Amino acid sequence: MTTLQASVQGKDLPISTKHAIEICNFIKGKSLQQSKRMLQEVMDKKIAVPFKIFKRNVGHKPGAMAAGRYPYKASYTILKLLNSLEANAENKGMNIGNLHLTMIMPNRAPRPFHAGRHRGIKMHRTHIKIVAEERTKEVKKETKKEGTK
Repeated sequence: MTTLQASVQGKDLPISTKHAIEICNFIKGKSLQQSKRMLQEVMDKKIAVPFKIFKRNVGHKPGAMAAGRYPYKASYTILKLLNSLEANAENKGMNIGNLHLTMIMPNRAPRPFHAGRHRGIKMHRTHIKIVAEERTKEVKKETKKEGTK
């Protein structure tokens, strides 16, 4: 059995690595369409991304979560990567409705200095790799129990 996979990589993205890690944990394992919808709602400030690792001095948000934020810039960048992933999968002939994010991995990238007077301040950079796999719904076979009609 071969599984079809589509992947996308974003190198040196100008977003915070901490925000990228929290967003990736938020959407990991979900379907592609659900992930895109969730990120759009984060950008519209309807739902917050729960901060579970980098939660120091982060205020609580309404609902069942504790610490959370609305990282617009990181959400927008990851949403663009998800759109590119969808296009890659469509180009491979995969069914877009059955795509699930199997791996989404943010890593810290080299941090260059700002130019000019602000040379002492470093920029935020992040690498992100996303892999999606096409999952088909498995039909469970019904087994007959012995002794029943």
